Amino acid sequence: MTTDKTPAQLIDDRIAELGDWRGETLARVRALMREALPDVVEEWKWRGVPTWSRDGIICTGETYKSVVKLTFAKGASLDDPARLFNSSLDGKVRRAIDIREGEARRSTRWR
Repeated sequence: MTTDKTPAQLIDDRIAELGDWRGETLARVRALMREALPDVVEEWKWRGVPTWSRDGIICTGETYKSVVKLTFAKGASLDDPARLFNSSLDGKVRRAIDIREGEARRSTRWR
C-alpha cells in the first residue's frame, strides 16, 4: 500500500481513528515529544507505528487494546529516577512505558 500522506498526517489519522483514550494519550505523548525536541522527526514505520527520531530512533508509540506502549530504543541506558519505565525492563537496550486508560490524566509524571 502506498500513500501520498506524510508521516505526520498518518499519525494524525491514527489518533483520529482510535477515537478514545488511546488516541488522546498518543496525541499527548506526541505534544510532549515536540515540546521537548522541537526538531524531532516523525516517521511511520513497520506497518503503521508512529516513531520519533533525531539522529536515530528515540521512541515508538504503539497502540494496543489496553495500553499505549512507548518503547525507547536506548531506554536501558537512560537514568530513570522517576521510575517511568514499567515494561521491557529485562531488555539489554530498549525499555518501555506502558500507559493504561486513565493513567495519563491521573499521573503528575505526565503533566
